Amino acid sequence: MKVFVIIPAAGLGTRMGGLTAGAKPARVTAASKQFAEIGGAPILIHTLRKFEAVPEVSEIVLALRGDDPAGFKSRLQQEGLKKQITVVEGGEHRQQSVANGLAKIEAAPDDLVLVHDAVRPFVDAEIIGNVIQAAVRHGAAIAALPAIDTVKQVDRTADGAVVVSTLPRARVVMAQTPQGFRYDVLKKAFDDAQADGFQGTDEASLVERTGHEVAVVMGSPQNIKITTPADLELAEFFLAQEQRRR
Repeated sequence: MKVFVIIPAAGLGTRMGGLTAGAKPARVTAASKQFAEIGGAPILIHTLRKFEAVPEVSEIVLALRGDDPAGFKSRLQQEGLKKQITVVEGGEHRQQSVANGLAKIEAAPDDLVLVHDAVRPFVDAEIIGNVIQAAVRHGAAIAALPAIDTVKQVDRTADGAVVVSTLPRARVVMAQTPQGFRYDVLKKAFDDAQADGFQGTDEASLVERTGHEVAVVMGSPQNIKITTPADLELAEFFLAQEQRRR
């Protein structure tokens, strides 16, 4: 069994307020958050290192925008990663980027495909391993955290949001990545979504609508998705903690 990892990294990161490749947290000026640096390396490089260190991973597919800085590709070569890294053209949306990655890999039906956010650089080997094991067992699995805050369902009105109900926290989780699937399960979900014109918020949402069960494994509060300048400051703190533990 092979394990492929698809990392969609074609987003513009508009919530970051703009980032250039190599931008430090204190100097946020252009648009692709995955190229901002923490600890002297782009966030995306930190993310790639985590999957490079997992023995089960066979190949990594990286979806980039066509106009992403050439400097990053040079940085990727300098990193000297041992696993095969395949770069594909990213789409306008995450779903298209992942679909382009799926089209590039040569997988057997029972091979696994993990999809991971480019800007979650603090995923650890235990989470990755647990998602792999659960995906083998169930065909589909995600990392997630139990909801801590009270969760409200709302209706949007012209005057703002109005609470409709309070959702039981015991039945709510906050999805993270990686999300892992048997290749045949994920391919069917993407084919069905394309045929129906359905746009999901993550890969699990596509699989769910096919009726396939998606298992949940415990994520981590440190497995943050870096989307704002404040997240960058927190990322620097987490990275310093990681480096002290080595």
